Amino acid sequence: MTISNPNPHTASADWWRQALVYQIYPRSFMDANGDGIGDLVGITSKIPYLKELGIDAIWLSPFYPSALKDGGYDVADYRDVDPKIGTLADFDDMTAACKAAGIKVIVDIVPNHSSDDHEWFQAALKAGPGSPERSRYMFRDGLGPNKDQPPADWECIFGGPAWEPVGDGQYYLHLFDASQPDLNWDHPEVRADFIKTFRFWADRGVSGFRIDVAHACAKKIDDFLGPANPHTKEEIATLCHQMLEGTLDEDAHPYLDRNEVFDIYREWRKVFNEYDPPLTAVAEAWVSSKRKPLYASADGLGQAFSFDMLMSQFDPVAFKQIIVDSLADAAKSGSSTTWVFSNHDVVRHATRHALADDGGYHETSRKYLLNKGVGPEADLALGLRRATAATMMILALPGSAYIYQGEELGLFEVADLPAEERQDPTFFRKPGVDVGRDGCRIAMPWEAEGKNMGFGPGKRPHLEQPEGYRALAVDVEDKDPRSTLNLYRKALGLRHELQCAEELEWLSDDKEVIHFKRPNGWEVLVNFGEEARAIPAGRKVALASSDLVDGAVPTDTAVWLVPA
Repeated sequence: MTISNPNPHTASADWWRQALVYQIYPRSFMDANGDGIGDLVGITSKIPYLKELGIDAIWLSPFYPSALKDGGYDVADYRDVDPKIGTLADFDDMTAACKAAGIKVIVDIVPNHSSDDHEWFQAALKAGPGSPERSRYMFRDGLGPNKDQPPADWECIFGGPAWEPVGDGQYYLHLFDASQPDLNWDHPEVRADFIKTFRFWADRGVSGFRIDVAHACAKKIDDFLGPANPHTKEEIATLCHQMLEGTLDEDAHPYLDRNEVFDIYREWRKVFNEYDPPLTAVAEAWVSSKRKPLYASADGLGQAFSFDMLMSQFDPVAFKQIIVDSLADAAKSGSSTTWVFSNHDVVRHATRHALADDGGYHETSRKYLLNKGVGPEADLALGLRRATAATMMILALPGSAYIYQGEELGLFEVADLPAEERQDPTFFRKPGVDVGRDGCRIAMPWEAEGKNMGFGPGKRPHLEQPEGYRALAVDVEDKDPRSTLNLYRKALGLRHELQCAEELEWLSDDKEVIHFKRPNGWEVLVNFGEEARAIPAGRKVALASSDLVDGAVPTDTAVWLVPA
């Protein structure tokens, strides 16, 4: 190999632009104290593993005090650690160990809603209608002479009514579970409290934040309620489709993707820029392409997830268009793209690309699994082959990339959890319609023959591993040079060496191939066709996702090429 380009960005203020971020779902990562739930001490114990993997940062899903009615996204206290997961001292130890290993820490912030256990909401329930305490949330009077009808028939994202009665003639809005009342972001105390939260974690060594449901904080619901201008759930659903398609007029939705949300993020950015280097943030914003740059602007959050890849089938034409569009979106805001195939909300992509309908959008794949499971129709070997090829493709693209714990092992979705084992509210709020998200949140397998597959020394994990995970355990794959784990290690290490300017050049119009080159001569070729493709003249293979066939790139395979 003749290319040598040490990774320069990890020590700079722009470290996030092309970073490799590893998402940890804390409750399922590593259980140090044996209570069946992953914890911060467990994460700290695995930092050597993460360093060897070659990541730049970890993103922690919520670890705050929570009743776990939505996997920790029902936050009871934004400035503490759930006792089941650890203490603030444990958090400080973890960040110190990460810093020593050269790994930055990003934490999840959930600003759209709190838990119904939050002290503010409990005070609101006690204070009654019209109180200042209720003004921090979205309480509204019920309809009818007895106020016993909801303000609207809206449905929440998890299924069922979006308005919950509290027994005194008022209802509160919850876009998700009833245990997650929506906050009122027009309230100055709400704004001030989150500023306090950002500073709290930044002062403890956090480098950035992932913003949950970033497109939903700002709401103007009163114009869409009542006899003057009522909006039914069907009309709201239509507005949602138009929003995602980019055909909706600005501020035409009562609670999604409103322009007022950017005032909130400009306020946050001023706080982020007080730190040296400035804090980074990435928006989880399910919005149209034309709106995404607004969330990723330099005076706002700075980055926004590109979810188009995980919503797509394994298709070269679709993938190429997504790459072109996503890079264009990033250029509009001066940001960089974030590439992702799997996370805690979606069916793992090694399984999605094994399904008979080729997965695609996460709700579609979950419904498929609910109806059919992972049966003979699913070719898991094909799914993993395609998943590793697709991952090698995004790892070579300009921008940052996010990988989800366990995908480096090739973990598959666990579709056949019994109902009594399930925890995700979507499973219960959409009975017979959605299998829920528990199948991608199963405990990590660290040791094939260890107790709980090495996850913890005591109780069984809160979401137990299937027998099929034994062959994918870290200690098994570590010894196999051809394992998925060692492919990821090689890819992430080589990515650091090859990383360069955020540009690419397309090298082929072949509709069955994706072939591009980065400015330093690093080439990527992914073959989606049935016929093998020859290695271009003057190039040699630095890494391949699958074995070559007679020196050529077979189907469903990605190769990284460098000058021969």
